[in-house]
Amino acid sequence: MPKMKTKRGAAKRFKATGSGKIKRAKAFTSHILTKKSTKRKRNLRKSALVNSTDIKGIRRILPYL
Repeated sequence: MPKMKTKRGAAKRFKATGSGKIKRAKAFTSHILTKKSTKRKRNLRKSALVNSTDIKGIRRILPYL
């Protein structure tokens, strides 16, 4: 069986934590920031965990994560 290819775009967006969960960055931070509050923008800088319903698909496109 040949090695599986990793989807490189996804590899740049997700990282694994020490316990095996998948970490992601939050959305809505690239533009139209003037109407968002400082508190909201500060909280968007923090990372979040991928929802359990999405993990199966992400594991498929990132076989070596």
